[in-house]
Amino acid sequence: MNNRKKVFVSGCFDLMHSGHIAFFEEASEFGELYVSIGSDRTIRELKHHEPICSEDERLYMVKAVRFVKDAFVGSGCGKLDFLPELEIVKPDIFFVNEDGASEAKEQMCRERGIEYVVRKRLPKDSLPYRSTASFRGMMKIQEQNRK
Repeated sequence: MNNRKKVFVSGCFDLMHSGHIAFFEEASEFGELYVSIGSDRTIRELKHHEPICSEDERLYMVKAVRFVKDAFVGSGCGKLDFLPELEIVKPDIFFVNEDGASEAKEQMCRERGIEYVVRKRLPKDSLPYRSTASFRGMMKIQEQNRK
């Protein structure tokens, strides 16, 4: 019988980088990690741009990470596009970084009796701080320098 807690995270995970892996590793320290990735539609609606990697490619990459027990594409819509999958997984913990924390997520957890854990985004060991936004910024600078 498995007594490990179930931990749930959500995000777009477009442009996978070391910051995502560190996030998964830290979340998995609380129990078995389940990851809901934003659909291509969700990225278009919330981020107002096309995804760099398709939802199928992102799902493949996230599932390949050793810290992840299982992953799936969120079937809902909007900022809480993961609700249908959350109801299936029934996690004990919902884990977010400070930049992913919101009153809506905290309220959702309170209503369902899920522990809400918010942590600082920290790079692993000596690796640089990484975020998708920082990568996009670097890509824009590189593009401008080529012109």
